[in-house]
Amino acid sequence: MDTTSVIRLSVFISVFFIMAMLEAFLPARKSTLSRKERWVGNLSMVVFGAVVSRLLVPASLVGMSLWASEKGYGLFNILFASNSTLVSAVLVVVGVLLLDVVIYWQHRLFHTIPLLWRIHKMHHADSHVDTTTGLRFHPIEIVISLGVKTAAVVAFGVPVLAIVIFEVALNGFALFNHANIRLPQKWDDRLSTLIITQRLHRIHHSQAKEESNSNFGFSVSWWDKVFNSFKSRAHESDDKLPIGQRDVPPTKDNASMLSLLRQPFSRPAKD
Repeated sequence: MDTTSVIRLSVFISVFFIMAMLEAFLPARKSTLSRKERWVGNLSMVVFGAVVSRLLVPASLVGMSLWASEKGYGLFNILFASNSTLVSAVLVVVGVLLLDVVIYWQHRLFHTIPLLWRIHKMHHADSHVDTTTGLRFHPIEIVISLGVKTAAVVAFGVPVLAIVIFEVALNGFALFNHANIRLPQKWDDRLSTLIITQRLHRIHHSQAKEESNSNFGFSVSWWDKVFNSFKSRAHESDDKLPIGQRDVPPTKDNASMLSLLRQPFSRPAKD
């Protein structure tokens, strides 16, 4: 296992453990399904996604970045073939921001384009959002996302360090803002000016379309503010907000691994 993978895995396990412990002792909402019934299906999506991605796209993002740098491909590599330490640092910051805004728009398009929504809807069909929901993405969506990120890395020549920082932050924030916890209101109000908190992300998981089509950011909240998709409050209080999809009731069968994999191919219902 390379250094990048070790860093990502270490952060992933640490954040997951902390969020899971907080959920166990300080849960924000109660689930009608047991943790086992939900977690088996949700966590299985990580395994399926990793296997399918590796089979279809063998090269990692870091590998693609090194390849683009060696070949001189990508905007950054063309404009800054030989650069100073300062320029390199600036390119890392710009690279992280670039990948983050790309993922923001990818997420927004998954809500806008009907075919993509059918794939992404499986993520939103979880009626009880917790830290494992941040891992509950259909393998098809994971492959598409990897393709989008690969295209961005090659097109812009995103530096390796920027990719590592972004991927670690993306994984960590996905676990953090999906966690079934509730920050004190004062903390939430302050943090939400900069990052997507659990309360803000639960608004994104609302059953109301006008609310789920908001707060698309996974980490920072400023992209939603810049692109006019930020919603600071829902029509219901955080503890009463209906979450999930009306046509996918919270049953044991709907939470199973096979059901999650089949959802994009099931007969579409009106949302």
